[in-house]
This record gives sequence, C-alpha cells and structure tokens, in this order.
Amino acid sequence: MAKDGTSDEYFMKKALEEAKAAYDMGEVPVGAVVVFGGKVIARAHNMTETLNDPTAHAEMQAITMSADVLGGKYLKGCAIYVTVEPCAMCAAALSWSQIGRVVYGASDPKRGAGMFSPSLYHPKTEVCGGVMENECSVLMTSFFSGRR
Repeated sequence: MAKDGTSDEYFMKKALEEAKAAYDMGEVPVGAVVVFGGKVIARAHNMTETLNDPTAHAEMQAITMSADVLGGKYLKGCAIYVTVEPCAMCAAALSWSQIGRVVYGASDPKRGAGMFSPSLYHPKTEVCGGVMENECSVLMTSFFSGRR
C-alpha cells in the first residue's frame, strides 16, 4: 500500500500503461512512474532503441523527469513503480537519488538488482517486489516470444 493509502496496484497499472507504450514502439516493455504526495510526477518507458542509448531505461528517464519536476536531485519522499525489477545500473541510480521506495512487478533473475549482495539500493530505500507480477511477466514474455 502506498503511504497515502492508494494501492500499489493502482500505480503499477500506470507503469503498465507505459510498458505497453514501449511494447507498441518495439522497445523492451518496461514502464515506470514516480509518485510524490500521492500524485504521479513522472511517467516513462524504455527508449533505448528510439534514442540509440543503452542507458535510456524507463527508470533512468523517470529519475531525470522527477528531479526536474522537484527541482533537485534527491527523490527522498518519492516512490517509483516499475514493471520489471531494476537492473544494477538503475538500482544504483535510484540509490544516488535516495528514492524512498521502489516497487516492481516481475523479478529479473538474470539482470535484476536483487542478484547483487549487498543491495545496490540506498540503505533507507524500501523495496517491494511482486506487485501485479503476472501481468508484468506476461507482457515481457509476449514481447520476447514474438522476437524469437
């Protein structure tokens, strides 16, 4: 449950909308939204193909947008909802932003930040996985099965 009482599923659905937009563009379907004070302040999806940039992950785009909206580099009171577990690069960037909460849908056992020990996240960041996991996993599976 988000701190304002809104369900994690509500915001994960918003992240899934972004992931579906990425899917439609031929991008790996990962979507993210950043929430502050119960409101979505940033929406993003993977743009690595579109921008020809290997760092243009949904989380990286969302961090940049959020910092711009808030006028500072720290996202202490924010939560990010992302459809797939952040990779090491994104987890480290989220750590540097000092984001308060990371909520993800599908786990990524091959490239997800959870495979690293100790955690790449900031020590004060709360991490919650498995929110709408099935819906997030199905979208990824569908994307990659269509590519094989």
